Amino acid sequence: MAPFTPADLLPYDPFDGMRFGPETCFLTGQSVGPDDTVPVFAEWLQTRYNLAERPIQLLDQRIVLLKDLRLPASAAARQRIAELESKVEAASLEGPAALRALGDNTLFLWIGKMFYGIFITELLNEFEPLIKPKYPLAENAALVRRFQAFFQLLQGLRVPTEYADFVPGSVFVLEADPTEDVTPFEHDDDLNTLVFSIKLDKTVLVACLVDIGLVGQAMRKVYADAQRPLHPVQIAEFKARVYYAAHLLHVVPDIYPRHPRPGDTQIVFDALIDDVTGAIFNPWENSAYTQTLAEMWQRWNITLADVVAKPTEPLSLLYDENGDPRHLTHWPVTV
Repeated sequence: MAPFTPADLLPYDPFDGMRFGPETCFLTGQSVGPDDTVPVFAEWLQTRYNLAERPIQLLDQRIVLLKDLRLPASAAARQRIAELESKVEAASLEGPAALRALGDNTLFLWIGKMFYGIFITELLNEFEPLIKPKYPLAENAALVRRFQAFFQLLQGLRVPTEYADFVPGSVFVLEADPTEDVTPFEHDDDLNTLVFSIKLDKTVLVACLVDIGLVGQAMRKVYADAQRPLHPVQIAEFKARVYYAAHLLHVVPDIYPRHPRPGDTQIVFDALIDDVTGAIFNPWENSAYTQTLAEMWQRWNITLADVVAKPTEPLSLLYDENGDPRHLTHWPVTV
């Protein structure tokens, strides 16, 4: 590993002067040429799952192909990202256990790069939108602050990074039961809460970015109960719980890099929450959660009416009526 100078270990801040665009490396701020780019969705993903020509609709209603989502990157940044992609590609061939073994910090960076690529594409489009989005990202001050904190943690793509007594995000690795699993690849996200999910064959990764592990703590029992092959309809319920928990998260952590000293080999970050006396999460509301759950369950024709048949007990397929983990091979249940 080449030695780092203290200047190398200072986080790059593109928000100072809004230095975003195709001529500036997204991780370092260096000037780059038109061919100095990395794909938001790695080439190996595009090849394995035939994604290159897959369209994605942005918030301003324009349609782009996944192969055209790219990020400007310097040679050094491209090399580090290529090394990360190689690790994830190899682990993904082995399945959920191998991906889980990479560690949450590695998966955070891999998922974070994709989330950043989509988010910044949406943000830059807002300057010249095809159709103005109903809720522009740039006009949400809390979201911009959260995104700035997330970007600092994404510096681990550029240089080695350590997080002091916290994790950058909550990362969940689930395994899909192959019996009725017919979807090899899919992804979805919620830009407003910095949540991203991606499915690679029988592995499903869900991440809450920049929550410093708070959603993971809140979900730890459900996640422990989900460490088994799950029917896709159960994975959808798990995702609904994560997405809704991220929506309830009330705090935006402040991320502080420690001042680098000669001889240091990594950036060390501390995380603080300003108001430690306030609520971490807003109150849970069944009416809002059930809407999220019904949306996740649309493909199985489970309606909102089905979800709220018992208003005080939303339908769960992860747990049975006794509150025990439910083993589900088929849906609808066959008699």
